[in-house]
Amino acid sequence: MGGVTIEDPEQVVLESDPHRRLAYSWHTFTPEFAKAVGLSDEALARVTAEPRSKVTFDIEQAGETVKLTIVHSGFEPGSGVRESISQGWPELLSNLKTLLETGETLSPITETAR
Repeated sequence: MGGVTIEDPEQVVLESDPHRRLAYSWHTFTPEFAKAVGLSDEALARVTAEPRSKVTFDIEQAGETVKLTIVHSGFEPGSGVRESISQGWPELLSNLKTLLETGETLSPITETAR
């Protein structure tokens, strides 16, 4: 997002079953990331104080197609990260679907997806 690469030894793969499942700990929020996506200093402080969450991708055959299920879990009540990703994942997945179907994305991730 925004050309920022985040490397952190605590961002790890938790489960891996090739072609079926991938689960990893959600990323670190850095000042570079915050700047790239327009996150305020206040919002950055709030999300960096939260515990890491977990993202799981499950892929399964569904007839002649493939079903992708994504679960992002591990949030505390009132999570700012949960609020942010609940808008971001739908747009990201819509772009992924369009990319797979046409070779092009609909649009870059917008401010509402951040």
